[in-house]
Amino acid sequence: MGALHEGHLALIRRAKEVTGFCVVSIFVNPTQFGPSEDFSRYPRTFADDAAKAEEAGADVIYAPEVSDIYGEDRVWVRVEGVSSRWEGEWRPGHFEGVATVVAKLFMIVQPSDVFFGMKDLQQCAVIQALIRGLKFPIEMHVEPTVREADGLALSSRNRFLSDTDRATAAVLPQTLRQGLLSIANGAPVPRVLADSESRLVDAGFEVQYVAYVDPDSMEPLTEKDSLGRMIVAAKLGQTRLIDNLGHYDTF
Repeated sequence: MGALHEGHLALIRRAKEVTGFCVVSIFVNPTQFGPSEDFSRYPRTFADDAAKAEEAGADVIYAPEVSDIYGEDRVWVRVEGVSSRWEGEWRPGHFEGVATVVAKLFMIVQPSDVFFGMKDLQQCAVIQALIRGLKFPIEMHVEPTVREADGLALSSRNRFLSDTDRATAAVLPQTLRQGLLSIANGAPVPRVLADSESRLVDAGFEVQYVAYVDPDSMEPLTEKDSLGRMIVAAKLGQTRLIDNLGHYDTF
């Protein structure tokens, strides 16, 4: 959705490395924003984005207008099940907007491979289900989250953090890492989740959810699983942050 950072550029480089030809879509999709969310203030930096994408190896930049994608017809794609919890509960309609625009982009571009970042874990699960369900002949690649030195996941929204909040934001990934270590050492999952939420609240976060989930189904796990991932969504000031971490992730 634009405001490209090193996480996006890593995806572009990886796509070029794997396929030899990379198409980058830049489109701030209005249908995945709720009525009280930040569509109007979402950063739009197209000239800078285009320069960064080209330098990273993009061969084509597809930057449509809203009318090019949606027109007058109201056609929606809904991926049930995997989209219902977590972001689906806190952002009603979000994943319908995501699935619809991604399906349209797949039809327009006709890619052989697509590349998404692990930071948006549930989005990745939804798109994987979309590919399976609509029989798209596409291979999906989920690439590791790119982080700052203190562990904070790169995000276009990080620019909205004040200096004080930016320093506090590092508590988010640190809490996930500590929680996973506790689960690995045998601590009960419910207690770990409760302790993690308390730590975040004490640091100044407004926590929406902290969970330990299966990364494919997004269903909650009640005991240690080697593939289990802790996920979190929390607000710091006016900025909403999401992140996830697995047992074998490092930063």
